[in-house]
Amino acid sequence: MEYRIKKIENDFKIDADWNKQIWEITDSIHLKNFMGSKPDHFPNVYVKLLYSEDFIYVIFKVKDKYIKSITEEYQGSVCNDSCVEFFFTPSENVKNGYFNVETNCGGVQLFNFKSYDRKIKTPIEVDDYKDVMIMSSLPRIISSEIEENLTWFVEYKIPLELIKKYSESQKPTSGTVWKSNFYKCADKTSHPHWLTWNIVDHPTPNFHLPQFFGTLIFE
Repeated sequence: MEYRIKKIENDFKIDADWNKQIWEITDSIHLKNFMGSKPDHFPNVYVKLLYSEDFIYVIFKVKDKYIKSITEEYQGSVCNDSCVEFFFTPSENVKNGYFNVETNCGGVQLFNFKSYDRKIKTPIEVDDYKDVMIMSSLPRIISSEIEENLTWFVEYKIPLELIKKYSESQKPTSGTVWKSNFYKCADKTSHPHWLTWNIVDHPTPNFHLPQFFGTLIFE
């Protein structure tokens, strides 16, 4: 799979508003694949990206149900909640390692950089993470599952300098290629599922397989 990331000139407010004008300039990705058995509950998940000189911007739209969010702390196990994930290698070579940005529906994140073989994990330090801006359309804590249909959104921006610091990569310019995949999970809800953008050919759910990343092209 391939997605082209458009460049913008000016920064904008992070407010989890999928319908604001800036996001109308680009197409969305739809997560249509799954790992493990096909789930009874198959959320419709969409994501868009943009970039500027200083940031990469990400917004998810999730048509969901059985929604839960109990992880409160940064670097907690957000994958157990209703969660969307952006994994990426800031180059064409996945052997250089990858970032995993995991965000629950309440706007709590886990953010690490890992070696290709996953033997080395480098958490993004709190002092660096403070420059990541994030907003969710839902409350931070949802302790009792929301069982009815509901559409929720999370939006965030990541400083490119932060990515450069942890991966020794260069800021993207026109023609730059990254490798990436997007995921949706809800490991410890009543209806767990593991959805993917690019197909991951593995017998059991495992998102940490960068050899199956798709392609991001910066315009």
